[in-house]
Amino acid sequence: MADAAITADEIPEDRQQEASAIVRSYLGWSAGVSLIPIPWIDLGAVSLVQMKMIADLAGLYDVPFSKNLVKTAIGSLLGSAAPFAGTRYLSSYIKSVPVVGSVLGAFTAPAFTIASTYAVGKVFIQHFESGGTTLNFKADAMRGFFKKEFEAGAEESSKAGAEESSKAGAEESSKAGAEKSSN
Repeated sequence: MADAAITADEIPEDRQQEASAIVRSYLGWSAGVSLIPIPWIDLGAVSLVQMKMIADLAGLYDVPFSKNLVKTAIGSLLGSAAPFAGTRYLSSYIKSVPVVGSVLGAFTAPAFTIASTYAVGKVFIQHFESGGTTLNFKADAMRGFFKKEFEAGAEESSKAGAEESSKAGAEESSKAGAEKSSN
């Protein structure tokens, strides 16, 4: 199997766009559920979002979906990025600290979950494009690609945060301007 050999240029354009749209649609969901203030429940919710994303990708590629195999694959991929995975568990655990923990978790968890969901999605797109299925997924062969895509996902998360900050700033400015003109 040539999982690592396929490049984005070799993926049919329409299917590549549709697959990427599926992944993007789940980034917000994963960030949102990561804000669940109950430690460990948030991790389970993120895993469910990622499994649903892979189920949708499997449907796009018309490959069979196995919940148990995908759950194992996600765990293996996230475990391969040990420093990153530690952040995932720490951001959940820190929520157990009253008040401060919820605030800190709200800042750290979404960034990690966006990056990990992005990377998991991109890994499965590449795997399915190579003719793979959930039955023959080999996490060991995809770890390097996962780490690269995790970093790209972290960049996406930073961009999204910057865009939200600039939107919020623009809204505040327009509100302030509207208040001044009404006075």
